[in-house]
Amino acid sequence: MQRLWCVVGLVAAAGLAGGATKREVAITIDDLPVAQSGVRGCEFGSLQMQALRLITAFLHLKVPVTAFVVAGACPELTPEQERTVLKLWQDGSAELGNEAAAEADLNSEDPAKFEQDILKADEALRKLPRGRTPRYFRYPLLHLGQTAETKARIARFLTAHGYTGAPVTFESSDWMFSEVYSDAISHGKMETMQHVRQDYLPYMELMIEFFEQRTNEVVGHEIPQILRLHANRLNAEMVGDVLAMLKRRGYRFISLDEALKDPAYQQPENYAGPGGFSWIQRWAVTKGTPNKDEPKEPTWLAQQYERIRKGE
Repeated sequence: MQRLWCVVGLVAAAGLAGGATKREVAITIDDLPVAQSGVRGCEFGSLQMQALRLITAFLHLKVPVTAFVVAGACPELTPEQERTVLKLWQDGSAELGNEAAAEADLNSEDPAKFEQDILKADEALRKLPRGRTPRYFRYPLLHLGQTAETKARIARFLTAHGYTGAPVTFESSDWMFSEVYSDAISHGKMETMQHVRQDYLPYMELMIEFFEQRTNEVVGHEIPQILRLHANRLNAEMVGDVLAMLKRRGYRFISLDEALKDPAYQQPENYAGPGGFSWIQRWAVTKGTPNKDEPKEPTWLAQQYERIRKGE
């Protein structure tokens, strides 16, 4: 399967090599200061190093980044330590956005509580050295509301507080890969670590190719895409490979602000329900277009993730 993924991605990329298609992608990072990085992921020293590895990769290729902060994600950090880590992202030219507070999920909590979670993160961001009202909000787990009423209420709240919701078009299960990877590191499972690293990039390219095709089916043409990654251990090691893959597929890196100027992001999106998924799929639902299942994670990875989740 891995070999098949590589062949599919390389053939698709080769087909673009001489084409005139203009491809653009904005990079966004969720769950700052850290996520899916093992039981010691919030240790201050290792957290600084992980943030620097991610930031350095983006600076090297001059990639604009919007990174979303979860208030209280690492309660073991002192306020000063958390500010130090987030300042690394600021110094790396990342624009910081709001991703509510730890454990916030519009699928499971009262909208009024969710609004307070947004304000909690807003307050934390304002206290940073260059603190100001963030422009963008990322819904945790991409859950926008299970009912039209809840969805509309939170949208009004965000507008009233000066926020623009940050959509995602290139979505993936990078978080699952990192959970398995971090667990393997903790338990010294070298073979599993190698397996994750071998399968991660082919999986990501398969997802990118799927959403490229789906975009043409749903929107009718290429659009500036928005990729969501997570601030996790695996991406700290492999984000350079992900960026190189995108460049090979013909992408130019742009800011989230630039991507959202495309008219595609003004089209209706009226999905209300428990799912957290790409806006390409949401637009398909809105238009009544038959949906298509996204490529699955490797079976071995999904099975290993379930064992970790169950504590086995």
